[in-house]
Amino acid sequence: MKGGEVIYRDWRPDDPVGDITAMLHAAYRAHALMGFNFTAADQDDATTLQRLSSGRSMVAEMNGRIVGTITLHGPQAADMCLWYREHYSFEQFGVHPSHQKLGIGRELLRRTEERAREAGARELAFDTSEGATDLCRWYAKMDYRFIKHLSRNGKTYRSVILSKALID
Repeated sequence: MKGGEVIYRDWRPDDPVGDITAMLHAAYRAHALMGFNFTAADQDDATTLQRLSSGRSMVAEMNGRIVGTITLHGPQAADMCLWYREHYSFEQFGVHPSHQKLGIGRELLRRTEERAREAGARELAFDTSEGATDLCRWYAKMDYRFIKHLSRNGKTYRSVILSKALID
């Protein structure tokens, strides 16, 4: 289902949460099959809605269908990790497999970085499984660097925090 103009916009509460959940499940399926229990791989609609509502979420839409999403957060005072208490971060970032390798993820990330910069962020961070080497390589190409390891309750993997400086 490739083809058509991609529209990047803010997530709206009337967007179909079930469709976004299904898109995220598809986007994370390959990593779930590798044993990584990423939240987005099997979250329910209530979790999708909570995560979309918890920050500034953006979607990529093509032919009337949401094919990608990302959520930006400011510093999170209650996070167990000091890095997230001091810096902006993103989560729930995914592009449907049928639309990957078209630059949609790269553009969602670029726009999120720009939003963070405009809000005064000096860094933008996230965490992923250290075993998801394909993701780690992709983010390295996007100028994200290793900060530290992190273990999150309930996860079957050790995470790496990757971060990118947004100002010179």
